[in-house]
Amino acid sequence: MAKRGGFPGGGMPGNMNNLMKQAQRMQRQMEENQKELETKEFTAKSGGGAVEVTVTGNKQITKVKLSKEVVDPEDIEMLEDLVMAAANEAIRLSEEANAEAMNKMTGGMGGGFPF
Repeated sequence: MAKRGGFPGGGMPGNMNNLMKQAQRMQRQMEENQKELETKEFTAKSGGGAVEVTVTGNKQITKVKLSKEVVDPEDIEMLEDLVMAAANEAIRLSEEANAEAMNKMTGGMGGGFPF
């Protein structure tokens, strides 16, 4: 009685085997790119450079720099807004670099597979 399903000889056909190798290679490349991105830093400024925030590729804030002129005890809200704006921009730069790296790897497929 013939076995239902599976492949003759119990192995994968050549095309499926090649596809699996490509997927494994792409996964390794993605891991390498992610590690590389995590070591990069992205810096953004706000308030004409009065506030500067640096984040890593995995979105961890590593540095906040404030100029003396922006520290006004009478206007803490402005300083808070400037820090938030610079932090959000630095995170956006990090995400943009990540998306760009993924786009290069997937050939513009949007990070997914066409099946």
